[in-house]
Amino acid sequence: MKHLQLGKTGPTVGALGLGCMGMSDVYGPADRGESIATIHAALEAGVTLIDTGDFYAMGHNELLIAEALRGRNRDNLQLSVKFGGMRDPAGAFMGFDNRPIAIKNFVAYSLVRLGVEVIDIYRPARLDPNVPIEDTVGAIADLIKAGYVKHIGLSEVGSETIRRAHKVHPITDLQIEYSLISRGIEDNILPTCRELGIGITAYGVLSRGLIGGHFTKNGMNAKDYRSHSPRFSAANIDQNLALVEKIRTIANDIGASVAQVAIAWVAAQGQDILPVVGARRRDRLTEALGALDVKLTPAHLRALAEAIPADAAAGGRYPDEHLAHMDSEKKRA
Repeated sequence: MKHLQLGKTGPTVGALGLGCMGMSDVYGPADRGESIATIHAALEAGVTLIDTGDFYAMGHNELLIAEALRGRNRDNLQLSVKFGGMRDPAGAFMGFDNRPIAIKNFVAYSLVRLGVEVIDIYRPARLDPNVPIEDTVGAIADLIKAGYVKHIGLSEVGSETIRRAHKVHPITDLQIEYSLISRGIEDNILPTCRELGIGITAYGVLSRGLIGGHFTKNGMNAKDYRSHSPRFSAANIDQNLALVEKIRTIANDIGASVAQVAIAWVAAQGQDILPVVGARRRDRLTEALGALDVKLTPAHLRALAEAIPADAAAGGRYPDEHLAHMDSEKKRA
């Protein structure tokens, strides 16, 4: 496994991260045994960063990870935890709470559920419009001083918020969606992070499976989040799947799978970018790991740029009502 440093102040991590959300939530039922086996396989392959959120299935995901890690050496492992998402007993989201007093409560529960004494990277899942980012980051900085957290990350925030946060305490990385068909960070957010020495942990590198090469229109169940996603809607899915076939043509020429090319493209955008894959099964993990051996030449990158322009996807990456509350999507003067 190759390694990279996550930002100027962050840890050295394996060149591919594992996102565990889908093992508990969002895409419908998951196989607990297969999920744990997938985490084990990732660790054995050299993956070091495991990403979760305390609100993924209301704590279930943290408990799942704790079970998978029980009895294993954690010296070279980084746990990245998002907090702040508020959910009711039915699972509905109720907004975000990034108040300092709430953060102390959230981290206490995460430490117990994960079975650890310290969390490697702790980050608000979204900006809380009612709490200045300075207060949120200041509270996590206090947790660092107390020994409960090692590094501070951010998620889905824009350049102005990044700069304000970084003045309070060095930010290790920004977790944000980035893929061949989700490239909004390139205009402003990515340059800001590079200026400040902040790494990128890129999620959604396969656009929730859309550009993974395996998705079919009848492949979603009623509990699958994607059934409400604009890019998977009846109005947009055919256009987006046509993009997948363009990637497949290039992938066939390279001798790789669609997913491997999509992941390799993200990795090729800079040594400061860590692709995080949401594999729920060992076979998907094995395929994703194969992306680390895919060498995209300048000719391949040009072909992908011509086949998949930045605005090629039909539909937003989230529903409009979600995008309206995302700091990373706000247009500022």
